[in-house]
Amino acid sequence: MFVYGAALYFLFDFAYSELTFQHEPLGRGSHPVFNHTLLANFDGYDTWGHLRSRLITNSLGFRDSQVRDVTASRETSKRIVLIGDSFTEGVGSAFDVSFAGLLEHAGRMRSDPIEFLNAGVLSYSPVVYYRKTKFLIEAGLQFDELVVFIDISDIHDEATTYFCIDDHPQYRRFCHDESPAQVSPPNLADIGGIPVAHQKRLKDHFLVTTQLNEMIAAVTTKSEAQTKRFLTQQYRRAAWTQPDFDGGNYYAPLGIEGGISRALANMQSLADLLRARGISLTVVVYPWSFQLAHDDRESRQVRIWKTFCETNCKAFINLFDAFFAEKDARTHWYEELFIPRDLHYSTLGNRIFYDAVARRLL
Repeated sequence: MFVYGAALYFLFDFAYSELTFQHEPLGRGSHPVFNHTLLANFDGYDTWGHLRSRLITNSLGFRDSQVRDVTASRETSKRIVLIGDSFTEGVGSAFDVSFAGLLEHAGRMRSDPIEFLNAGVLSYSPVVYYRKTKFLIEAGLQFDELVVFIDISDIHDEATTYFCIDDHPQYRRFCHDESPAQVSPPNLADIGGIPVAHQKRLKDHFLVTTQLNEMIAAVTTKSEAQTKRFLTQQYRRAAWTQPDFDGGNYYAPLGIEGGISRALANMQSLADLLRARGISLTVVVYPWSFQLAHDDRESRQVRIWKTFCETNCKAFINLFDAFFAEKDARTHWYEELFIPRDLHYSTLGNRIFYDAVARRLL
C-alpha cells in the first residue's frame, strides 16, 4: 500500500508539473571569445538552487539595475569595471542588495558620479577575466580601473577548464578540439552529490515534491547539527588552501599547483594588457564559509594574490580580516552571513562586503 500510494503521489505530481510548468527564457548563453556570458538587454528571472531572483542586464550583457544602453565612452568622470564569478554577479540575490549593486548605486549618488559596471558572471576565472577584458577593450569600451574579485574556486577552474580560450600554448594543448562555444560553465552548486542539471530537471518535473522539500529543508537547516554538517563538508573547490588537502583527480589535468601557475599566468597577461592601456588594476580576495569554519586566517589565497599585487596592482584589498571579525562577533555567523544551504553571501554578508570595498573604491 505504501509503494502504491507513493507511486500515485509521484504520478500525480509529475502530471500536475507537466501541465502547469512553463519554462522561463534563460538569460545566459555561450560566447566564442570568453566562453559564456549573460545575454544583453535581458529582463527576467534566474534560478540558483532553491532561490529565484530578478535578472536584468544592460546592452553589454552586464547585470544591472535596469535595461539600458551603455556607451563605449565614459559618461561620468570615472568608470570602474568589476569582474569576478558568481559572487560578483550576485547569484541568489537581488541586484540592489548585492555588493556590486550597492557600489553601482553609491557611485551614481555621488556629487562627482562614478560609474560601476559589473562584468562578473558565474564560473568565471582568470583566463576568462583576461579574455573578456581584452574583448571589451578592443570593442572600444573605455574605463579607468578594473577590479578583479578573485575567487577561491578560480584555482580549480584554471586547473580543469577553459583550455580552448587560453592564449598560452602550453594550456591550449588540453583543449581536445572543443570549440569555446561548446564548453559549458562548471557546476558551482554541486555540493549535495547530485549534479545541478539533474537537480533542475527533478524540480521542473516534480513541483509539489520540490516545494515540500524546500519547506522541510528551511526548518532543518536552522538546526546546529545541520549547519555544522554543511560547514564541515570538504568543499573540494575551496579546500586547496589547506596544507594537508589532497585534491586527487579533482584538479586534473593540471593539479592544484598547475592551476595556481595558470591563474597567475593569465592574471599577468591581464595586468600587462591593462598597464599598456593606462588602466589601473585592483584585486580583491574574500573567504568562503569553508575558510571561516576552518580558521584559515592566514590563507594561501591571500598570500598568492598579495604577492602578485606587489608589482602589478594599484591596490590589493583583503576582506578576510573583515569577515573573520564578523565571525568572531557572531554565534550563528553562517546563518547570518551566508545564504542558507549555499556558499554565497546573504544580504548582510553582501553589505559587509560592500562596506569594506567601498572605503577603497568610492
